[in-house]
Amino acid sequence: MNLTPEQLKKYRDKKYSALHRTAKEWFHKFIRLRDTDENGYGNCIATGQHLIYGTKSAQAGHYFAAGKHKNLEFHEDNVHLQSLQDNYYGHDFAAYTINLEKKIGRERLEKLQQLALISKRQKFKEDRFLMIEIIETYKVKVKELDKCKNFKI
Repeated sequence: MNLTPEQLKKYRDKKYSALHRTAKEWFHKFIRLRDTDENGYGNCIATGQHLIYGTKSAQAGHYFAAGKHKNLEFHEDNVHLQSLQDNYYGHDFAAYTINLEKKIGRERLEKLQQLALISKRQKFKEDRFLMIEIIETYKVKVKELDKCKNFKI
């Protein structure tokens, strides 16, 4: 996505930490919307637990931890609807892997695993422009998904 001068100007007074927080909010909102049906119901990727969009228990959970794999923090194949319990207190990695492969396929899962291995050897530097691009990209994606939902986001 090419950022316009107007988009850049909108964020000129924001610190990186504020941009990162906003990028996470939009990205996680997208993940929760993507992984729920038109009525806001979905299932935890790790356990299959029924979840409802907009509740505290419906989280956007990372397969590879964002803190250890910064290059995968905003990767759509790495983040899925997950229960609060599994997201914060640990999930069954084997079950998550099985369900993730069912969802995205073996090829994309293997690519994700390769990216995770690479992330351990290479430093990944986020910057303001990347955060602004993520914010603007996921604002558009959320608005598109909102059209398909029968509830207010």
